Parts: sequence; structure tokens; C-alpha cells
Amino acid sequence: MKSTTGSHTGTGSWLLQRATAVVLALALPVLMVCFLAALPLDFTGWRTLFAPPWLRVLMLLTVAALALHAWVGMRDIFMDYVHHTGLRLLLVLAVIVTLAGSVVWLAVILFATALWGTT
Repeated sequence: MKSTTGSHTGTGSWLLQRATAVVLALALPVLMVCFLAALPLDFTGWRTLFAPPWLRVLMLLTVAALALHAWVGMRDIFMDYVHHTGLRLLLVLAVIVTLAGSVVWLAVILFATALWGTT
């Protein structure tokens, strides 16, 4: 039954938070094993580590899940504790730009060689 008050129950946010937590719980141990097994100390080591496409995709999906997880948490904090609408909008936009920019930046770093053939 739909609420007559028009307020949202937060079920979607709760599900997104839990889904991204599951992705992080599954992906982070795999990434940690890969990092610890390779122990890259220089640029060549990092390039060798991320040579397999599946590892680049896993890293990007993990960071995207982390960004979504952080977004839901920060948005809820801002809605609960920042009462001035203009300040809340500014903070929300700053978080969106920071998180989205970080994910895009990582995607460019991980896939620049495959897309543009740069070294």
C-alpha cells in the first residue's frame, strides 16, 4: 500500500547500501590477495599487476560500489543533520562531483592504455 504522506520509506537506499556492502565484501579480499601476491613497488610492477582485463574491471566495479556506498551514507547524513537547504545542496553537489570524478579518473587510469595505446 502506498503511503498517503508522500514520504519515502528508505527501502531503496537501504537495499543499495547493503548491495554495495556485499560487492565490497566479496571484491576486497580478492583484490588484497592480488596486491599482496604481486607486491608492486614500482610503476612496472603496477602495470604488470593490472595487465589482466578482469582485474581492471574488478577494481573499477569495486571503486564504483565504494562510491555508491559512500554516496548513500553521505546523503543520509546531510538530510538528517544539515538543515539549511542551500548548504545541503552545496555539500551534496561537492560529494557527487568528488565521487563521480574519482571513479572516472580511475577508469581513465585503468583503461587509458587499452583505449589510446599510451604507455
